Amino acid sequence: MKELSIFVDESGDFGKYASHSPYYIVSMVFHNQDIDISSQIKILDFEMERLGYRNHAIHTEPLIRREECYRFLEPNERRTLFSKLFYFVCKSDIRYKSFTFFKRKYSNELEIEKKMIQEISFFIRENLVYFYEFDKVILYYDNGQHELNKILKTVLETELTNCEIRKVLPKDYKLFQAADMVCTLELLKNKIEMSQLSRSEELIFYSKRELKKDFLKPIKKKEFKA
Repeated sequence: MKELSIFVDESGDFGKYASHSPYYIVSMVFHNQDIDISSQIKILDFEMERLGYRNHAIHTEPLIRREECYRFLEPNERRTLFSKLFYFVCKSDIRYKSFTFFKRKYSNELEIEKKMIQEISFFIRENLVYFYEFDKVILYYDNGQHELNKILKTVLETELTNCEIRKVLPKDYKLFQAADMVCTLELLKNKIEMSQLSRSEELIFYSKRELKKDFLKPIKKKEFKA
């Protein structure tokens, strides 16, 4: 059977617009299971273990903000961890698609949900030939937000007949960590456009120019094209 895996992560929440949370972003990472990326996974595991992070799932937003287990790390140490996952994403034969919703445009949660359903459904319908190349499509999500889980279920049950949803633990799948990183980079791209980079982000990425050159431009090459 030919199988497509889709790993989904989000950034933001369904609450009202706030200056500290102006966006809701959904990112999807696509992997054709016929394509072997085990060598890239082994390299990432080796590099992470060498840095003292065996069996560790990188969470990029806490990493940037120096939260959780990253609170004692210097900026360059955090950049190194970020870069290890970034290079894994760039070297692996995967693709991604991100959807960004600026919450100020919507008066309530229901309006955001409706727009998300419309955009994700439209993307799938535009690429039905691609999706139906596969006998099975499996979407992996950690059920982090009930609203998004409901939206994904609604869209996939409506648009695809060969799809199922499975709950994922971040530590078990490198590609879920990849979706987390893609989400964060999409957020950073939007923050650059609005001149909203935080001090923590500037410490790790140095400048808008460096962030664009070293991370945003290279990751763009992995964007989904059917």
